[in-house]
Amino acid sequence: MHQVSALSAPKHPLITLIEASEINNFEKQNNAEYSGMKISLDMYTIIFKDKLRGSISYGRTSYDFQNGTLLFLAPGQVLESHEYEISENSNTWFLLFHPDLIRRSTLATKMDSYTYFGYESNEALHLSTEEQLYITKIVKQVKKEYSQNLDSHSHQLIISNLELLLNNCLRYYDRQFYTRSSFNKDFVSQFERLLKSYFSSNLTLEFGIPKVSYFSKKLLMSPNYLSDMLKKETGYSAKGHINNILVERTKSALLGTNESISQIAFSLGFEYPQSLTRLFKSKTGFSPNDYRRLN
Repeated sequence: MHQVSALSAPKHPLITLIEASEINNFEKQNNAEYSGMKISLDMYTIIFKDKLRGSISYGRTSYDFQNGTLLFLAPGQVLESHEYEISENSNTWFLLFHPDLIRRSTLATKMDSYTYFGYESNEALHLSTEEQLYITKIVKQVKKEYSQNLDSHSHQLIISNLELLLNNCLRYYDRQFYTRSSFNKDFVSQFERLLKSYFSSNLTLEFGIPKVSYFSKKLLMSPNYLSDMLKKETGYSAKGHINNILVERTKSALLGTNESISQIAFSLGFEYPQSLTRLFKSKTGFSPNDYRRLN
């Protein structure tokens, strides 16, 4: 990344903070050359955009730059660069860190909880001025830690500040979901209609149990964002909603028909009856046969 940006070697082999002032001249000279180039990074990447004109894209959509927003990319995601311009007084920065940096830390076990690394570009985090200042202060502290002479405490302090950054972004996303609650409720209603339609149209016989990606594509959002939005609004993730309707339909079939457990399982899209039995027992405390007998 440093080589492509015509920067000197990074001060730490596994983490770096690249600021707008460092790449401004490079962008002016090479913007057109790199426009349209697709890049897949092996690193976690956090981009803070400030005073930028132009767009980038990853996932399914192109994202027009807005001031004060954060984008999150997980390793392996593809980023496509379009022509853009960084203002002279821009506070834009790119924080990149390799998974090996956190491999042996407790933070590594928590990375899956930061689901926003799986969001699409149009689901960026929009920060208030106060939030921008605080987040930037944390990343500056990260840079300070890896830039000075490393000692026995350096690695843990870098990790601690990274975790502080990610936890605050989680809090800010919760705030963003909350402030957009009325807007999100429309998507919740659409999701519930699509879910009911999937089962009433017998799509389970053709495609099996619905996947979260099926609904996210219909609603033009990423699977992670859909699940997190539903969890905030209803208490259940997208997978939770799917499992709930599977259990309710199993109950109806058990008490309203004489079909065997295998027949019910296959009609609901399960490949193996044991999978339905496990799900049903985990949700009700009873096996399907026991539930039918007791009721």
